[in-house]
Amino acid sequence: MKKLLLCLLCICVASASVVFRVHHVHGVTTQKKLIIVATISIIADAVHRIVGDAITVHGLMGPGVDPHLYRARESDVHKLAAANLVLYNGLHLEGKMGQVLEGMQRFTPTVAVAQSLDTTALRSTDFDNLYDPHIWFDVALWMIVVRSIQQAVIALDPEHINLYKQNGDAYIAELEQLHAYVHQRVSEIDVKKRILITAHDAFGYFGAQYGFEVVGLQGLSTDCDISTRDIQQLADYIVEHKVPTVFVESSIPQRAIVAVHNAVRARGWSVAIGPELYSDALGDDSTAASSYVGMIKYNVDAIVDSLLNG
Repeated sequence: MKKLLLCLLCICVASASVVFRVHHVHGVTTQKKLIIVATISIIADAVHRIVGDAITVHGLMGPGVDPHLYRARESDVHKLAAANLVLYNGLHLEGKMGQVLEGMQRFTPTVAVAQSLDTTALRSTDFDNLYDPHIWFDVALWMIVVRSIQQAVIALDPEHINLYKQNGDAYIAELEQLHAYVHQRVSEIDVKKRILITAHDAFGYFGAQYGFEVVGLQGLSTDCDISTRDIQQLADYIVEHKVPTVFVESSIPQRAIVAVHNAVRARGWSVAIGPELYSDALGDDSTAASSYVGMIKYNVDAIVDSLLNG
């Protein structure tokens, strides 16, 4: 199925290659608006902040979508085929779309934004040359990524370099304030009580940067199975460390964390299920997490307030 989808994409992109940026309609030259396609909503949000209305931005994965399990649809194929630039996270985050994105590089500028980071800055895994893909949870790292996105946009459309530099620089300044805000909020919690229990291991960069011990029920990918032993071991850890709150995630079903909650209760310890955190996708427009800045603020406020009051 993956090979068939890749072949379909190649055909679509080859067909799209005859579309030029400048068109002639009835003797009048018109400018065709450039298109950037981003896989995850977190990248799409950064692109929007840099380009404003100058470029059309399409995000493939909307609010609450789990990129680990996402499979490209026919509509995605058409969006990718029409793109002038494709941006994806990389580090195997978009696992089910890996072949499609690799195939894109033959036809369209395609950038894995995580490649802007030195491997020494990445969290290693138990597997050689595989790293934690959830880089956006360290705001300092994400600022480096945003700079790389800005550079990719300028390379695509150098005519508007001043706009992209101005917008990108303003966004970086906002992220610097966000980084300071997270540190300030986290400082309210005693170091010994900074234990974050989540549905899967998405918050490792957050923990490394802001001083949390992070324990996920699942591994780095939600494609991993959860065993009864995993649930029992996590329940033992929560009781041993007297953790007051565990957290569910917006893109992952709650049943596994509920099972942990019940296992902890059976051991005589009361643990609360905290507010839903946003991990692999932004929230929709009705939430405080509809932008990257909003998501990070929402998450850290939810974590700090819950652990302080749990």
